[in-house]
Amino acid sequence: MTTGAEFDHLFKILLVGDSGVGKSSLLLRFTADTFDDLSPTIGVDFKLKLMNLSGKRLKLTIWDTAGQERFRTLTSSYYRGAQGIILVYDVTRRDTFTNLSDVWLKEVELHVNNEDCVKLLVGNKVDRDSERAVTKQEGIAFARRYGCLFLESSAKTRVNVQQCFEELVQKILDTPSLLANTSSAKKNILRPGQPGNDEAQPSGVCQC
Repeated sequence: MTTGAEFDHLFKILLVGDSGVGKSSLLLRFTADTFDDLSPTIGVDFKLKLMNLSGKRLKLTIWDTAGQERFRTLTSSYYRGAQGIILVYDVTRRDTFTNLSDVWLKEVELHVNNEDCVKLLVGNKVDRDSERAVTKQEGIAFARRYGCLFLESSAKTRVNVQQCFEELVQKILDTPSLLANTSSAKKNILRPGQPGNDEAQPSGVCQC
């Protein structure tokens, strides 16, 4: 098993989107393989995940941001230094899809300082397909328009959850400009005083 001190790259990933789309549930499913219909995140939370991909040992810090507007000033600083952004919407709620372009992509463009930051669009809750309000074709078209990867998922049934994070991380690995300063020799993510480290405490570590 890879220990926390032994990794080739450390990546910062953010989950963004409206409240209630399932960001926290996706994160819990990926890091602990459990499901809970969680209450809305207050401010920002994060978890650690260790994984191996393409022969690389990776440590992921995955930040789960609150979707409510009142927390947006607080969460804006967490975009800095991110290599990957997961934009999540609920396929049963069209407003969460339209808000991606009206709100969340604007936040990303305003605050992300890695020009080549990889964006992944995720349509969550496909287990409720009979209630679908956004078609898969609309998701694909949106992703193409804004240069995002795209997958549909269900945190409840595990559908595509692992694939979401693996595809995002693989794209980061394939983008040389995003690999600068990500080696274990250059990172200490819990050192006090660094942006994004002393603003929140980790909610859990998964060494799966």
